[in-house]
Amino acid sequence: MNMQGLEAILARLRAAEAAAGRAPGSVTLVAVSKVQPEERVRAVLLAGQRVFGENRVQEAQGRWTPLRSEFEGVRLHLIGPLQTNKARAAVELFDAIHTLDRPRLAETLARLAQERGASPEVFAQVNTGREPQKAGCLPEDADALVAQARSLDLPLVGLMCIPPEGEDPVPHFRLLREIAERNGLSGLSMGMSGDFEAAVAEGATHVRVGSAIFGERT
Repeated sequence: MNMQGLEAILARLRAAEAAAGRAPGSVTLVAVSKVQPEERVRAVLLAGQRVFGENRVQEAQGRWTPLRSEFEGVRLHLIGPLQTNKARAAVELFDAIHTLDRPRLAETLARLAQERGASPEVFAQVNTGREPQKAGCLPEDADALVAQARSLDLPLVGLMCIPPEGEDPVPHFRLLREIAERNGLSGLSMGMSGDFEAAVAEGATHVRVGSAIFGERT
């Protein structure tokens, strides 16, 4: 089940790259393993996938501490909102954090990076749909957050967004790309199971796909 899901998504991703004139393998597939049962995650690992996305720090710690000792080369991306009090655990566990969305979190991540002498890659999350229930800075605040992250020497590599459900995602992908371009950022974490091909056409460098790989969550 899982292997077919992964193979089908990789085939669609390679086709989307080709259609957009992008190099094969230039878009990173982040397999969203949050709340998936371990046997499904293990099957996807055995099929060769190594980049995974998790929403919660503690859930990821419990799952990946043992799996990482068993499977080499796993890279973990935090794709859920990050509370400041979980930041230390997050920077120790994750290779990338997609959800920097406020100045205080930037300061905390920078302090931890100084202490450790290392930092995960960071994406700033932009709330392109201005949804009050969603994390992310507002589009008009993104430039200031990017500037702050850079002034703190955070390894800011790009931007992330989650378009509103039921809306055409393309204008949101384009807005994110415009903000990234004017700030000289190359990374674009955008696109999920239902719209990742459109995201690749608009320049996504990371797509976050869960149910289409693993099957619906139980």
